[in-house]
Amino acid sequence: MLSVKTGQAHYSEFLLGLLEEEVRAADVRAQEMMLRLASFPFRRTLEDFDFSFQPSVGQKQLRELASCAYVERAENVILLGPPGVGKTHLAVALGLAAIGKRLHVKFTTVAAMVAVLTQALKAGTYPARLRTYLRPSVLILDEIGFLPLEAGQASLLFEVISRRYERGSIVLTSNKSYGEWAEIFSGDEVIATAMLDRLLHHATTITIKGQSYRLKDKQRAGLVARRKENKEGE
Repeated sequence: MLSVKTGQAHYSEFLLGLLEEEVRAADVRAQEMMLRLASFPFRRTLEDFDFSFQPSVGQKQLRELASCAYVERAENVILLGPPGVGKTHLAVALGLAAIGKRLHVKFTTVAAMVAVLTQALKAGTYPARLRTYLRPSVLILDEIGFLPLEAGQASLLFEVISRRYERGSIVLTSNKSYGEWAEIFSGDEVIATAMLDRLLHHATTITIKGQSYRLKDKQRAGLVARRKENKEGE
């Protein structure tokens, strides 16, 4: 009788182990699917970020954001700074942290999103395409300000921002200070103010002041001049 019970116990443990392994495998498959749907340009975490090179970025603040409490509150994170300082890296890192908590994430540049929505308007598929940017728990909008937006494009961006207001989080990167946002929209201060009003109502702004990480080796070699920093870190 003892041997039978022992055998049954081992068999039960074996089945439990199989079940746990299947659950882990399913979890890995689900996470990989979420990563593919997120459309990240690369995968880099906070551990990969060189905080010593960009001391203006607070590790504690970024790690608190990586807990995703801001997502639960449908708040936004805005990363400002000149090209090359790590804004996109940090945005992706926050996106990866959110996926680690089984939250749906979508990454896109602003230019790519407005191009997709513009084409959808012409094709009559706009409502379905718009949902692509409304459904995720976290929408990462990269590079607002790198290219100017025409009135129609600005309206499409405003639609996404206003529809997500207090419903879903946005992580946004920009090389423009808030005072320069009207330039992005061809001098339209009304739409710039309306967007900022919704974005900043519940938001954390991180301004990165520093040199381009991509050009650091060339700067050290004297091949590229170091950027002059001003008070706003532009």
